[in-house]
Amino acid sequence: MGILSRDFFNDENVVFLAKQMLGKKIVSHIDGYITSGIIVETEAYRAPEDKASHAYKNKKTQRTKTMFGLPGTAYIYLIYGFHHLFNIVTAPENIAHAVLIRAVEPVDGIDIMLKRRNKLSKDINMTNGPGKWTQAFGITTALNGIDLTSGESLIQIHDCGIRISDDEIIAGPRVGIDYAEEWALKPWRFRVVPNQG
Repeated sequence: MGILSRDFFNDENVVFLAKQMLGKKIVSHIDGYITSGIIVETEAYRAPEDKASHAYKNKKTQRTKTMFGLPGTAYIYLIYGFHHLFNIVTAPENIAHAVLIRAVEPVDGIDIMLKRRNKLSKDINMTNGPGKWTQAFGITTALNGIDLTSGESLIQIHDCGIRISDDEIIAGPRVGIDYAEEWALKPWRFRVVPNQG
């Protein structure tokens, strides 16, 4: 129980960790507001051989250098010019594995999430995508590289005692990675069913 430690993320089996992240609670403390939700969808990315990984062939750039950092670090990047995607760096330092958090089920601060998402009421589309939930939680690339394992962090991952069994998880191919050739077929996207998103 409590904030997940660095040891939790210090595991080279990123596929295992992507499943273990389901049911964990992500909490943001942004602009004086607390929002939280239960993680219900993840994807695993395993460098250097995974052609879908930003760190394929251990490519280290200004953007990807965060992936080579300490386990339990946030790797946040921008796609399409406005979607901020949130990943958690896993495995020992210099092994660039990461888990993308694709969707959460809202718990705390729903009124704040609605304002940030320009919505009048909660619906399934509020936090059911990787760019939607980060907007709802106030997470941007400005927080790239922060330590998620610190009690002082603006973003934390908590174990709140929820355990997701294998028969509650649907595994399938990851989204939007057709360029990854045979790696696009890996069943490394994990979803909790049912959930309200």
